[in-house]
Amino acid sequence: MYGKPGREATQIKMAIYDLPNATTGIDSMLLQVMGEVTIFIPMFLLFIFCVILIGGITKQKRRLGNADIPMWVTLASLGTLMVSMPLTLTTGLIEPEYLAILVVITIISGLWLFLDRSRNEI
Repeated sequence: MYGKPGREATQIKMAIYDLPNATTGIDSMLLQVMGEVTIFIPMFLLFIFCVILIGGITKQKRRLGNADIPMWVTLASLGTLMVSMPLTLTTGLIEPEYLAILVVITIISGLWLFLDRSRNEI
């Protein structure tokens, strides 16, 4: 921020958070954000999971009156896994523990879907 014209220019330095440099690409910008806010990528993936899950369940309940929860959990976990896969290409962007958790959740939700018997099945 600069002062009034004719006065000495002053600039306010951000002391709490360093703004990311976007001139080298979005992957380096995400790495800089991860350096400052380490929970950013896991919360981003949780946001994607919740949007798919809650949006799908709400829309299906509105149309049919009931929702197939195992199907939407599986779709949400697969969608989140598909978003997280490109994040593994940049070293340090997503930690292996988070990726392992996503894979386990996807496998468990897939098993839940295949072993679940809804009321429409015999």
